[in-house]
Amino acid sequence: MKPTRFPEGVHRAGSKKVRAALALALLVPAPSLGVLAGMVALPDHPVGRALFALSKVWLFALPAVWLLAVERGRPTLSPPRRGGWLAGLASGLAMSFAILAAYAALGERMIPRDVFAARLAAVGLADWRMYLAGAIYWVLVNSVLEEYVWRWFCTEQWRQLMRPWAAVTASALCFTLHHVLALSVFFPPVAVAACSTGVFAGGVAWSWLYVRYGSVWPGYLSHAIVDVAVFGTGAALLFG
Repeated sequence: MKPTRFPEGVHRAGSKKVRAALALALLVPAPSLGVLAGMVALPDHPVGRALFALSKVWLFALPAVWLLAVERGRPTLSPPRRGGWLAGLASGLAMSFAILAAYAALGERMIPRDVFAARLAAVGLADWRMYLAGAIYWVLVNSVLEEYVWRWFCTEQWRQLMRPWAAVTASALCFTLHHVLALSVFFPPVAVAACSTGVFAGGVAWSWLYVRYGSVWPGYLSHAIVDVAVFGTGAALLFG
């Protein structure tokens, strides 16, 4: 019998799917493993801190290495050629309003002030100067890095495996997973559930912005606005 021969396009499509699945398998568990090592199993141990740092390096280096070495692509600054700034602004403001409304309605009933203060003190963020420095880093740096990892790289890999809306949802779930673990270190279960739902909603919105406009920057604008609201409510809870 002669071996079955498939059209070259079928081989290329299958190869892309295999590569996408491998990329996701290498990427998605990394931050959760880092949180488990550095914040749950070995929170005050040098090995735990080293594993947490290594997971961060892996998370941010893998997409760039994958693009250059596996996909043979070229990095770009993801210019927003199709706009999306207004959608990013509107979504960021809408989610921030929901966060502020939830805090106004529930406040310390959902997150006790003493528990929150003790958890932040344990990681060195109870001092207002360190808290402010952390907020600036998260808004200006970490949000960009998360858009690059979860909206560009993760969403693009899922799009090789499924339809765009399914890829948006899958990417948001991957983005939420390690946040659930990290939030559980700081907050009681009810707050973890509420905050995780918010993280997932944000992930869906920002992945949709990426798919719709072909750029990470509208999502970053929305993400940064939400982070300002998050750190603002945290400051109100912590410092009064």
